[in-house]
Amino acid sequence: MHKKILLFLICFAIPNINQKVDSLLSVMTLDEKIGQMTQVEMRFIEPTDIKDLFIGSLLSGGGGIPSLSTLSKEMETELGNNPKSWIDMYNKYQEYALETRLGIPLIYGIDAVHGHNNVYGTTIFPHNIGLGCSMNPNLIEKVSYATSVEVAATGLNWTFSPCIAIPMDERWGRHYEGFSEDSKLVTELGKSAVIGYQNSISANKPRIAACAKHFLGDGGTIWGTGRDNKIDRGNTITSDSILYEILLPPYQAAIDADVKTIMASYNSINGEKCHGSSFLFNDLLKDRLNFQGFVISDWRGIDELEGDYKQDIITSINAGIDMVMVPGDQIWGGEPYRKFIKLLKESVEEGSISMNRIDDAVRRILKVKFEIDLFKYPKADYSLINKVGCVEHRDIAREAVRESLVLLKNENNILPLKNSYNEIHVAGIGADDIGIQCGGWTIEWQGKQGNITKGTTIFNGIAKHIFNTNKDTKLTFSSDGSGAKEADIAIVVLSEKPYAEWHGDDDKLQLSQSEKNILNNIKEANIPIITILISGRPMIINEELQKSNAFIAAWLPGSEAGDGIADILFGKFAPTGKLAFSWPKNISQVPINLNDKYTDPLFPFGYGLSYKMVLKKITSDELTFRKEAIISYNNMSAIVEEGEKIANGTIIKINDDHIIFKINNQTEAIYIQ
Repeated sequence: MHKKILLFLICFAIPNINQKVDSLLSVMTLDEKIGQMTQVEMRFIEPTDIKDLFIGSLLSGGGGIPSLSTLSKEMETELGNNPKSWIDMYNKYQEYALETRLGIPLIYGIDAVHGHNNVYGTTIFPHNIGLGCSMNPNLIEKVSYATSVEVAATGLNWTFSPCIAIPMDERWGRHYEGFSEDSKLVTELGKSAVIGYQNSISANKPRIAACAKHFLGDGGTIWGTGRDNKIDRGNTITSDSILYEILLPPYQAAIDADVKTIMASYNSINGEKCHGSSFLFNDLLKDRLNFQGFVISDWRGIDELEGDYKQDIITSINAGIDMVMVPGDQIWGGEPYRKFIKLLKESVEEGSISMNRIDDAVRRILKVKFEIDLFKYPKADYSLINKVGCVEHRDIAREAVRESLVLLKNENNILPLKNSYNEIHVAGIGADDIGIQCGGWTIEWQGKQGNITKGTTIFNGIAKHIFNTNKDTKLTFSSDGSGAKEADIAIVVLSEKPYAEWHGDDDKLQLSQSEKNILNNIKEANIPIITILISGRPMIINEELQKSNAFIAAWLPGSEAGDGIADILFGKFAPTGKLAFSWPKNISQVPINLNDKYTDPLFPFGYGLSYKMVLKKITSDELTFRKEAIISYNNMSAIVEEGEKIANGTIIKINDDHIIFKINNQTEAIYIQ
């Protein structure tokens, strides 16, 4: 009992966090320290082991939800993938941790990488590849903060995000997890993401800890060096100049923003596995970059080192990894967590790992737990449940969709669409499928087709717009492109099917033949075609581009894709997205990047079309009073007033011969023609 009193005094009577940590560390046993260094997947933990083995952290991997957990019977109450069930599960696990000798609370991690994507009904934002094309740090901060609120609403306190990899090869199945091929843009947006995630949510709740990943060079792996002779988990060949000028700056910026944790990468750097590199974690990250948080391994990451499992543990811990993610069960191909704990203890007792290294790791972990106020507020409540999937967050996601879309082609200014069509035909499986538009890391690790969560499909977004603007327009749909002969125009959605790491590696970058056939069938109707591409990367689209009158890269836009895309299609907003990646003409150009010599991409980095705004001459016959003007969007026009929002901006002032228009925080005078 006196130890619990001691913990109370440490937590509340000692003001300085470093002193709190040192005081707590001084009374911990080796078993308690090793427990803090162990993270177990919730589907495989025996709940009583949290108490008996002093487990310091749990995680839910992709698809890890309460209803799928292998819990003891006492835990199987009100299971289901909903916020309340997550809170109930978290609190029950946390109770076991608080019953330990010192009552050190669990920190619970999850891959909330584009919203709180494991949980049904949350807001699913565009994946990073789309957010990167916004080139808007303020938007990324808003998206990250909204995500952190929804994570906190389910009781959790740690997200394995942001990914600040620099994807350099479109064939990589994780390409969509990166913001850009440009290190400077990744640096800026990654820092904004960290700030957004770690903003304090309320005075009586723990902060969310962010995790910059994956350290280091995971986006630069070489095709043929990875798993199954592909690219994921392969080898990154780099020079000192690339290392220091391109790969490290995003991490330095994240550290400057006080990122609490950093995750090790699966890949190798110049032939050395990152999980075993003392140079990366001790010399670069902790000494050179002065990182004060803790390093977490990736899922089974230490298992891929050379040698037996005990040697893997020794190598990775001595290399500077502070907490090890142990999936927990051999059916997943990994080693059980009890074996990890046993072998780590043996290694310390034998002198293969020093107590100084153990103390350093645990000190870092405890420091983060104190910094996010986990000791003060270890249990979760239900006060934020109404924030999960709320209108405010979905509005932010809708905005993110708009800003992420890149208009690649707009022949004869066919976009924005008029509101006077007799019939519009929408085609493609991806046009009416939430799972496809969300992509991988949504509800399940690899993602899944179908109505897997709440949201608005592209077809439904178009339908809502037509219902609200011109009910006389007939809207038809086909999954294969048939039935469009009576339509005036077609909106065709072509898509990749959902995928995630390593399953998504692809050396062709071609749409499937069934997707190609959708466009071929529509062509038979001999009507204009607007093509929307749902993909996790630039693809080889020469043929599809040629057959389309307009072409939009929509990436993986998330749950609010329907409304956000409709906003752009019908001219409520003009597209502002710019390519954050170079777009290859053919597969022989891959990999293709911003600073490559002698490249001729299909579309260069920074490319993106928009709509033109023109002022019409003001006449007394057209206007009712002088504070109005007529603005034309290509083939559309509208009368606007001062203070009105239009085309991503606001009408500030209307004069006799010009208006003052503010767009993207830039004020411009636009003169009457």
